[in-house]
Amino acid sequence: MTVDLAITSQQIRQAVAALKKLRPAYADLLNFYEKIFMVQEDSKGQINLDPIEISTETLALKCKEKFSLIGISEFIVDQKAATALLKQLCQITETGNDEMADAARAIQNALASTRLNQKAVFAALLNTEDAYFQKIEKDMGIEKKALAFMAYNSIKPSLVHCAEQLASYLDADNPWDKGFCPVCGSAPGFSLFEDEGNRILFCGFCWHQWAAQRIYCPFCENQDSNSIHYYFSEQEKNYRIDVCDNCKTYLKAIDQRNTDRMIYPPLEFVASLHLDIKAQEMGFKSGIQLTLQ
Repeated sequence: MTVDLAITSQQIRQAVAALKKLRPAYADLLNFYEKIFMVQEDSKGQINLDPIEISTETLALKCKEKFSLIGISEFIVDQKAATALLKQLCQITETGNDEMADAARAIQNALASTRLNQKAVFAALLNTEDAYFQKIEKDMGIEKKALAFMAYNSIKPSLVHCAEQLASYLDADNPWDKGFCPVCGSAPGFSLFEDEGNRILFCGFCWHQWAAQRIYCPFCENQDSNSIHYYFSEQEKNYRIDVCDNCKTYLKAIDQRNTDRMIYPPLEFVASLHLDIKAQEMGFKSGIQLTLQ
């Protein structure tokens, strides 16, 4: 079973409203991401991309060697849809996020003056060119993390579209047993336990999902039950932190068995920042080094 990441604007509002009742301290953050997720869902309907093709020979080799189908630099982006979304995100951020408001205004001004080329920004993100973002920060005063955040969320509908298309190449009769994403090779960013107890991992980059063993660290492939644990609060039994003593990493998770509200993993990821703080206080680090969502 897989979790359907397709969601309507009304469902996003309902999911946000339910979370705000549970955690009113997150209200401002949830309001901000509500707008982001809504425009991203609208953008998905505008995506127009040719499929990424993988030859029979290449596919056979990747399956044999347990390689991901592509690397993140091989994703393709609908430039028109991503550019339109970038402008929308800047407008949302300018009024809805005090920490990045200045960066949002700077990005809009740089785009309008053509000093900033959005295609180059998207390409630099996919090629993990940190030096590019450092240069933009130095030359234009646009904080690099804010620019990366905007760029990632602008191309995210294209990433999800490509991941859904590429998933058709995966062999359903040969389940993926690695901790990294079978589509793009990225580390998981979130986990979910289904009603039946099955564990699902979500890619931290393209949000592809795949089944995983319950006692298993996706970051170092540890399967020793003595060194893999999880923590949860009696006040929040639907959330948990899975930790590995071997590599000292953690992965946030939601247990669907302990909640009856609709689960939209990208929203749960951002509405559980207190779990990141708790895990880091216990001496664990995130398995994904850069959180762009």
